[in-house]
Amino acid sequence: MASVVEYKGLKAGYHCGYCGSEAGKASHGMWAHSMTVQDYQDLIDRGWRRSGKYVYKPVMNQTCCPQYTIRCRSLQFQPSKSHKKVLKKMFKFLAKGEISQGNCEDEPMEPTLEDAVAGDALINKLDAQCDLKTLTESLERGEKTKGKRAKKAGSNELIQPQDTEQKLGSGEPSHSIEVHTVPKPGKGADLSKPPCRKAKEIRKERKRLKLMQQHPAGEFEGLRAHHEPLFPPKAKSNQPKSLEDLIFESLPENTSHKLEVRLVPVSFEDPEFNSSFSQSFSLYVKYQMAIHQDPPDECGKTEFTRFLCSSPLEAENPPDGPDCGYGSFHQQYWLDGKLIAVGVIDILPYCVSSVYLYYDPDYSFLSLGIYSALREIAFTRQLHEKTPQLSYYYMGFYIHACPKMKYKGHYRPSDLLCPETYVWVPIEQCLPSLENSKYCRFNQDPDAVDEGRSKEPDRLQVFHKKAVLPYGVYRKQRKDPREEAVVLQYASLVGQACAERMLLFRN
Repeated sequence: MASVVEYKGLKAGYHCGYCGSEAGKASHGMWAHSMTVQDYQDLIDRGWRRSGKYVYKPVMNQTCCPQYTIRCRSLQFQPSKSHKKVLKKMFKFLAKGEISQGNCEDEPMEPTLEDAVAGDALINKLDAQCDLKTLTESLERGEKTKGKRAKKAGSNELIQPQDTEQKLGSGEPSHSIEVHTVPKPGKGADLSKPPCRKAKEIRKERKRLKLMQQHPAGEFEGLRAHHEPLFPPKAKSNQPKSLEDLIFESLPENTSHKLEVRLVPVSFEDPEFNSSFSQSFSLYVKYQMAIHQDPPDECGKTEFTRFLCSSPLEAENPPDGPDCGYGSFHQQYWLDGKLIAVGVIDILPYCVSSVYLYYDPDYSFLSLGIYSALREIAFTRQLHEKTPQLSYYYMGFYIHACPKMKYKGHYRPSDLLCPETYVWVPIEQCLPSLENSKYCRFNQDPDAVDEGRSKEPDRLQVFHKKAVLPYGVYRKQRKDPREEAVVLQYASLVGQACAERMLLFRN
């Protein structure tokens, strides 16, 4: 089935959950009645993001807190010291029941539910207006009946570690560029510089230089050739542990706790999703009220279903795709049979995209926000084994102007999406510019343009009066300059490829 979308235009002057501005936010939006995973992949590579079935794109040079799409290159990811501490903390809790008395602050993947739109009123209105059944019944008549969604292999099993190749996948959706900028001194550590070297490494370097000064070049080479190595390679046991080694470290037989991670498709036709729905909803309410201080009437079952259980993505199970297929999923964390966290994710052709995380506040001491992100990076690497082009972990938006959201830049190596040319730029090269200005064009080539821009708007596909026709034909029938401006705006935002594939509903 083709993607069917209803463009809603510009929404400006509404509340921002990041800085608290009452009228500083601005974004373009559309309601996705249905959407293929390839179309959504292409859209997020142009700065779009979904909240339930509402897909939005911030107006970067107007909104109060510019939101830059951020991705982590999962195959090259190495956990930092703080990441390792979180994994060790989880291991000690599972193995011995030890509870850390340190800082319990966590890092949710998204801070508020109002990230996308002005509020519940707009979403309720869209829900009432956008009925997929009546909209697409004529399309469905012309298609063959789809088979039922294949049962997901291993959806309720603990995700096992996989060996990973330290190279980028071949299916990169947008190319990366190198931008050379002069770092500007800022507060605290300069993230644009390489990390500090260990004292042990510095001592070794000094010793090597001293020997080189004491002996001519030939003698020094002779020493290296005829004697034991000056710095023998570390034993295998001393090699840094991989992310998978840390996550899946063997637990003793008599463990204090058991953690199980289950991957469940977001579908009310899935028995496992249905059986855990009540527990999942209760967990969501507890999280929203405790962490975000939401009143009970703002985190009801309707809001939960609309935001986290309703997805426009069509499930796909191609033979060359991951075993679990593509689409929207809940990654559930069960501790001793109790649901303590749920990570909402989309599995797309080139990435795993994090949508939201909610968890039991009673287990904040486990830093479940960080822990779940590390598990999702490891999961991305696992999926890459079967599907080589799937190699990135998308973390949503990076908001440099919001201190609470800057933590996403700590998952390295990572890239930010240029808001004008839609190429990926290493975050280290973007940070100096962001210190000077909230809005930045990261691509410093002044001649570079958006290669995926709309070039032939007449080829855009329109769904009108139960018929699909090119916009060039539709335009001649309508002859409405105001509507033409709206359609051309939509085409410029989604790009030529999506404009030709997706069906733009016009009534």
